[in-house]
Amino acid sequence: MEIGIFIVGILAGIMSGLFGIGGGIIMVPTLIAIFGMGMLDANATSLAAMLLPVGVFGVINYYKAGYINLKDSLWISVGLLAGSYFGAELAVSVNVTVLSKLYAAFLLYVAVGYLNIPALISGRKYKTVTKPIVDNIKIPQKYWKYILLGIFAGVIAGLFGKGGGLIIVPILVRFFHYDAKAASATSLAALQLPVGLPSVIVYAHDGHLNLLFAGLMALGILFGVFFGSKLALNLSSAVFKKVYAFFLLGVAVYMVLKYI
Repeated sequence: MEIGIFIVGILAGIMSGLFGIGGGIIMVPTLIAIFGMGMLDANATSLAAMLLPVGVFGVINYYKAGYINLKDSLWISVGLLAGSYFGAELAVSVNVTVLSKLYAAFLLYVAVGYLNIPALISGRKYKTVTKPIVDNIKIPQKYWKYILLGIFAGVIAGLFGKGGGLIIVPILVRFFHYDAKAASATSLAALQLPVGLPSVIVYAHDGHLNLLFAGLMALGILFGVFFGSKLALNLSSAVFKKVYAFFLLGVAVYMVLKYI
């Protein structure tokens, strides 16, 4: 069983490095479906696995390539730290079925935008604006917007045991005009601080935490995220965006089927 948990961590790390997510979208359903854990136990263990900077190798790869905005990442981290507490408190006391469906609807909306389905139907191409992170000229954004984004992502992360990247990356692209790779890189950097600690404390206090599984998955993530980020850097932005869109579609379908 321990080897299986380690492999789950590697897979989560690859997804984390590739898409800038925390890896919880892999760990939580796998712990529930294959290893028989309850949802709250899986949430707690997933969040604990991401407390250490297990994605640091991926961040280094992205930073060297010029895709990370450290200042934006830090503001997002501040919001994540606050939001994760409230998310965990909701998870241990509220039925999250309705919120899960809304979350799935949001992912579907973003995925449709990434695939540019309206343009395919009408036969027209729409121009997309990207935030020139790599260039010297940047579109200014108020710091509190990044904090609010972090709070929102933190609440979702605390509720579902995910790192928050599934919220951060699409919103950075859709509303902050980030390039897809820069969004993934900035999100991954924001998740390296122990922003999920408030959630883990709440879950642990309620008796939902497996430290052994969390440690094994953290070790797997450390290795997997390096290869995931390398793969992302080798993809063109257009291909990267489409791959991420199909990933979001898969997550949305999973959420609908699980909480229907």
